[in-house]
Amino acid sequence: MSIDGVDVRQMTLENLNSMIGSVSQDPFLFHTSVAENIKYGRPNATDDEMIEAAKAAQIHDAITALSDGYDTVVGERGYRMSGGERQRIAIARVTLANPRILLLDEATSSLDTLSERMIQRALSSAMTGRTTIAIAHRLSTIMAADLILVLDDGRIVESGKHHELLAQSGLYRLLYQEQFLAAPPAPESSAAASG
Repeated sequence: MSIDGVDVRQMTLENLNSMIGSVSQDPFLFHTSVAENIKYGRPNATDDEMIEAAKAAQIHDAITALSDGYDTVVGERGYRMSGGERQRIAIARVTLANPRILLLDEATSSLDTLSERMIQRALSSAMTGRTTIAIAHRLSTIMAADLILVLDDGRIVESGKHHELLAQSGLYRLLYQEQFLAAPPAPESSAAASG
């Protein structure tokens, strides 16, 4: 395997690590300020660069609304922040790090719809110009991918673009129908409820 034409076996572990950034389902935040958590991605970044990364991650306005802004301490593992805010801080961190490869591991799986939309916009910005590997159960995260691999019981059972996979009668199409076309249950009538 190679990255930018260089065999990964010829790279140092430090060099390889610097080329990969990740955002997981439950990102780790340190018990320190928002600014330090973002700058962990690139400690020598300027404040202006950090703010630009926060804007790209759709979190700048939420940060400036905090009592101490970027100096607000997030608490152990970020407990003072909502799930969506923690995700967007992690996205700002990886945006600031500017890796060649971005790994998204269920980055939107535990979020409400509004937070997911904000994260989708932030991820769209973070994915620009880099190779992205997204592991997801929510298809909204991967529908625009150049290549989708569908795994079932640890095996690749389908591959292709979103529209190609929808044209097949396979697992991807079934998952799509369950996530996007499932009709909500009909409300019970008042007669049925009182009877």
